Amino acid sequence: MTTQHLYAMPVEQTGWEFDGATEINFTWEYDDERAALLALYDKGKKQQWDAAERINWNQDVDWANPMSLPDEGIPIFGTDTWNKMNEDNRAELRRHLQGATLSQFLHGEQGALIATSKIVATVPDADSKFYAATQVMDEARHVEAFSRLLHEKVQLAYPITPGLKSLLEQGLSDRRWDMTYLTMQILIEGLALAAFQRQRDHSGNDLVQAVNAYVMQDEARHVAFGRLALRDYYPELTESERDEREEFVVEACYHMRDRFNQIEVWENLGFSREQLVEAVENSEQMNQFRQRLFTRIVPTVKDIGLWGNRVRKAYADMNVIQFSEIDAEALLDADNKVAEEFDAQQFVSDGLTDQPAAAE
Repeated sequence: MTTQHLYAMPVEQTGWEFDGATEINFTWEYDDERAALLALYDKGKKQQWDAAERINWNQDVDWANPMSLPDEGIPIFGTDTWNKMNEDNRAELRRHLQGATLSQFLHGEQGALIATSKIVATVPDADSKFYAATQVMDEARHVEAFSRLLHEKVQLAYPITPGLKSLLEQGLSDRRWDMTYLTMQILIEGLALAAFQRQRDHSGNDLVQAVNAYVMQDEARHVAFGRLALRDYYPELTESERDEREEFVVEACYHMRDRFNQIEVWENLGFSREQLVEAVENSEQMNQFRQRLFTRIVPTVKDIGLWGNRVRKAYADMNVIQFSEIDAEALLDADNKVAEEFDAQQFVSDGLTDQPAAAE
């Protein structure tokens, strides 16, 4: 059944095509292996899960606040505009903002599915192909999970934003394998982890928390995969080649920061230009949220060696350079533990005593 009727605004087409230039890499070096990547591949195999079984889809969401998020996170909360709204208007705003966010999660996961399938074909070493193959399955599962959450529970969707569309097209149409890694594994996945964390940690709904916790468990491995591969590769590049990639990182980060404002939602709901300025440009909540989106990206960019003057200056300007001191690996380990805790809670609620062993 088509889901076009769920879109909150007119959608002229439900597909998108462009030329994704690809250079296929085949290797005979099956024994030229890196222990860290093979360990990640082994973990990827052990941590495969079924979205239809691991998640309890019988749980409902609140129509007026599907993600059960606190209103304090809404950019106009506490303003004159917010105080003048009745509860029906506030419920509509919550549903549209949350539906739009989940829609971008879903579109981004499909982008990751396509990107990772491309990585399998283009990356030159066998151990990376092995791990990327597990990620293809992960991303298909994420598309399934977010699709069910959005279409079955929220029942309101938005098309892909121009910013996400542009970034995906850049990463998927570049012939160089590392640029697909950099775009998806480091930038988009890093941004997504921070956004998923907000819903996992602040939602009051068990279903929403579980979907985000389990997806984050996979995404933690994905970011680690990109970090390991690029940390080995980027020292081999020339200075001009690294400069090109640093310039791309800077432009992409500014682009993501400035486009993560859900302007299409506010316009679709009929907010005036004055209200948009209040909601998007002058909101302290929005500014703090956009900064927190880079908690996962900044330390990883530093770790892979793209840490020249241009990048440091940009992150200082964005007021996110302090995130470079975060232990990125510890964050990813914590994401894995949170998912295991959700499993343990589920077994307790089901009245079971024998929990599955955690993947090493």
